[in-house]
Amino acid sequence: MIGTNFIYLVGGVTFAVFALLSATDRGNARRLGNAGFYALLSLSFLFGDRIGDIGNGVLVLGLVAIAGTGAMGRSTRGTTGSVARQAEAAARGNRLFLPALVIPATALLGTLAFKAMPALVDPRQITLVALACGVILALAVGYAWFRPSPATPFVEGLRLMDDVGWAAVLPQMLASLGAVFALAGVGQVVGGIAGAAIPDGSLIGAVLVYVLGMTAFTMVMGNAFAAFPVMFAAVAMPLLIGRYHGDPAVIAAIGMLAGFCGTLMTPMAANFNLVPAALLDLKDKGAVIRAQIPTALPLLAVNIALLYWLGFR
Repeated sequence: MIGTNFIYLVGGVTFAVFALLSATDRGNARRLGNAGFYALLSLSFLFGDRIGDIGNGVLVLGLVAIAGTGAMGRSTRGTTGSVARQAEAAARGNRLFLPALVIPATALLGTLAFKAMPALVDPRQITLVALACGVILALAVGYAWFRPSPATPFVEGLRLMDDVGWAAVLPQMLASLGAVFALAGVGQVVGGIAGAAIPDGSLIGAVLVYVLGMTAFTMVMGNAFAAFPVMFAAVAMPLLIGRYHGDPAVIAAIGMLAGFCGTLMTPMAANFNLVPAALLDLKDKGAVIRAQIPTALPLLAVNIALLYWLGFR
């Protein structure tokens, strides 16, 4: 049965190729750091289920050590120059978007088709398997249409990954941190503090603590999905739902929206806020965050009002 093992195989092989290309990139003075980082990622994808919890923990510490010491640099490899790319884009026009559109189209159609084949694809991983198939199909379309050298897609993929750098794995690590916090009982501790701080019988106080807590924890963790289990266990479940009989669906949905307001205002959400600045070569790495704060704060106020009015009808 096709499941996550197929997805991990595709990712592991890709990162292994990135590691090999990085190690042989003589123009990158920090090529060994890049090669080590991608090799560890490849090891995680290919053998993470075999090396155990201790092995995976050491692997993550290795990733952190490489990223934290600034051992990674940008690839100097290139397949074409800017002039050649502009000429190619002008010749092919908007048809260049077709390979990219193959991915979501395959993900959608594959999800619908795989549901009728439960013996072939793990029902719990249908969408991810279809997405991975879409990536492979788009790669095949690109090879057939553009006829590049076999290494070109991987060289260009490596160039993009080097531009993003260590921030590429930050969302996964932060989501894992949220799970660790939940298992460690952080939600119960926060709930005890919140219960003591909120005046007895104050619904608006509980709403404010929940919404602002989602925003604050998201800013710390960089991911609303990581903050949600903590704040839901601390405030939403015992107070908003248990004591004030709120609508769980509304409370959960608006809580996540409040968390996304925090995403707009934190450098910890590197994939949203730091990566665009790096890809655009902005001198001010916090420019994206500063541009988003005037939007985030009014949205946060709206979420507070919506939760208070809609969650307890």
